[in-house]
Amino acid sequence: MRWSGQELTTEQAGALPGLARLNNLVRSVRTPEFDGITFHEVLAKSALNRVPGQSAMPFGWTINPYRGCSHACTYCLSPETLILMADGRQKPLWEVRVGDAIIGTRPEGSYRRYVETSVLAAWNTRKRAHRITLADGTEIVASGDHRFLTERGWEFVTEAPADDGERPNLATGNSLMGFGRIGPVDAHRAPSRPAGPAIDRKLSIAGRAVKSDAKLQILSIEDLGATIDMIDITTGTGDFIANGVVSHNCFARPTHNYLDLDAGKDFDNEIIVKVNVAEVLRKELTKPTWGKHPVALGTNTDPYQRAEGRYRLMPGVIAALADSGTPFSILTKGTLLRRDLDLLQEASQRVPVDPAMSIAIYDDALQQSVEPGTPSTKARLATVSAIRERGMDCSVFMMPILPFLTDTKAHLDEAMRQAKAAGATGVLYSALYLKPGVKEWYFHWLEQDHPELMPKYRELYKRGTYAPKEYRQWLAERIQPLLRAHGLQRRTEDPATGGILSTALTMAPSRTAQPGAPAVPPSLIAAELPLDLTPTLF
Repeated sequence: MRWSGQELTTEQAGALPGLARLNNLVRSVRTPEFDGITFHEVLAKSALNRVPGQSAMPFGWTINPYRGCSHACTYCLSPETLILMADGRQKPLWEVRVGDAIIGTRPEGSYRRYVETSVLAAWNTRKRAHRITLADGTEIVASGDHRFLTERGWEFVTEAPADDGERPNLATGNSLMGFGRIGPVDAHRAPSRPAGPAIDRKLSIAGRAVKSDAKLQILSIEDLGATIDMIDITTGTGDFIANGVVSHNCFARPTHNYLDLDAGKDFDNEIIVKVNVAEVLRKELTKPTWGKHPVALGTNTDPYQRAEGRYRLMPGVIAALADSGTPFSILTKGTLLRRDLDLLQEASQRVPVDPAMSIAIYDDALQQSVEPGTPSTKARLATVSAIRERGMDCSVFMMPILPFLTDTKAHLDEAMRQAKAAGATGVLYSALYLKPGVKEWYFHWLEQDHPELMPKYRELYKRGTYAPKEYRQWLAERIQPLLRAHGLQRRTEDPATGGILSTALTMAPSRTAQPGAPAVPPSLIAAELPLDLTPTLF
């Protein structure tokens, strides 16, 4: 497909202020091949990114040809939807701003309770509208991809599109959770008048259980047959109260904020493409001051995400690194890497090259639940085999290990067996790391798919983002014998790359985490190292 015919004007592209300010936007492109995504082709001023000196990363330099990721969920509501603020008043969604204090919910013990949280991101979009009408008269206009909390858990407004699998969706007769169109005086009794954006009585609700006598049964779900302007927000709890019912939000990643792009929808749908990255890189590598330091690719966004099939930036990057005598590593989930195996094999004859595949889950159903939109485990293992057939080593990053889901001896042993059978020369692992934002989203997914594990997870991560030292020690005692038995122990110092990736777990054992994961609807697998290493989603 010729993309030149799909070029947009600045106004059509959204007039992104950050890109305009940088004065490096070449064009913005849309194509049916990537429905809903705009690619902003920019001229990068630099290609090499230096890791801050205080970082615990075992490498000092990175290259990221792309910013953003094309795999993520989209949730949105009508701008007139009323949002419950932390001060007890309700505002229409279009008035809500990043930083505002609002009310969300959080499971505590046997109940889900209303708690104060804040708005982390907000953005506009256009989606096909659906109207949900409840027995108490509440009406909500939302996209089909939006989710609400029901007595059966989180459910989407509509079924999944054809050929896109199954997902739980709302149906008439379901009951939503919340208090409905009449604001609560307390958690159980409704006041005598409706709540609205201009009310002078505050809705005192923080700390109370999410339960009421309101009639929140769904009477109807109507496709309004029109695409309208909508808004969504991301919050610290991963949800908010919309027209009196508990509403899911979109997980946002703040890595787009540096260009005045929002951290939610823009990360998924506004992809920055550094079309000249190879040329700029080649100039930087020829400078007398360049010390041929090992360079890591895949530390922020996946260099082999789907867009690479169109832009073909990696061949030039690989050639520039090899020609300059610079050793490099590539961490990816993308099987598109196989396209460049000839180049990588040639480069490996000239400089140390360290390819690695991120393959964390070896249960097909769980993998699709956790990582929708990414290549299957089977496809990634086949890529490992293809790399090995070219005479190169290939490590497998089994990161993160999900407590109580992928940390059983049976799963770990089978994972090692499959990795070894594919030809992997080593396995690196770490326990799940839940940084702020990721933690809330992961817990929402867990509550929907594995609610029985919620008490264990809350106990395990009650002190913060890292699994406790006791768990990490227990995990090491379980995995190390399996690594030895399958011959998959990786050297702590790998002369092939100067230790770009191989020392990650020995340099900062208390801060281990996942160095690579796709972002999809937002992916459950987030960066497991102190740096944001999400080669994605989204």
